[in-house]
Amino acid sequence: MKIEPGTLPWSEAYKLMTGAIQPRPIAFVSTINEEGQANLAPFSFFTAICADPMMICFSPMRKGTDGGKKDTLSNIEKTREFVVNIVGEKIVNQMNECAIEFSPEVDEFEETGLTKAVSEIVKPPRVEESDVQLECVLHDILHFGDKPGAGSLIIGQVVNIHVKDELYHNGKIDTEKLQPIGRLAGPLYTRATADTFTLKRKTQTMK
Repeated sequence: MKIEPGTLPWSEAYKLMTGAIQPRPIAFVSTINEEGQANLAPFSFFTAICADPMMICFSPMRKGTDGGKKDTLSNIEKTREFVVNIVGEKIVNQMNECAIEFSPEVDEFEETGLTKAVSEIVKPPRVEESDVQLECVLHDILHFGDKPGAGSLIIGQVVNIHVKDELYHNGKIDTEKLQPIGRLAGPLYTRATADTFTLKRKTQTMK
């Protein structure tokens, strides 16, 4: 079967793409607006870019109703700062609650009972209950349309990392203790520690 994405309604193209690209890590992004109002929202179009400088990126899509910008995008455009809070199993329900499109004046921290932790370099608060939190400053934003189904790529530089002490050993994070959650298609999620296996990377033998 061959499918040309341009022939599909955006909602069908979205289902096809998210059904093919899985599992996806979740960026639980905290921001503030110019008045200091906090916002917290999850995004499953999220990945790392490079280590030096440490860069990450995530993509908020436009609202499916009218193509408007989501609060996270608007806040980052204005303040140029954000925090990515890694989603472990213990906060997965609160993360899901924050996927609701609340009005801009609603503080998702208060709605979900999550705790604001003061960041050290950026102004947006961190999620205290998240075991790993990445303070980021904006590097660049690329926009790809302004209609429903369109989106933006937000590239940030990580300027500070917070890791719970019990997860950090010999420069590495303990995946079993982090219990990261991945997004699948539709309402399905997966536990990254549910059925893991090891593959040793092979080195090429020079002739």
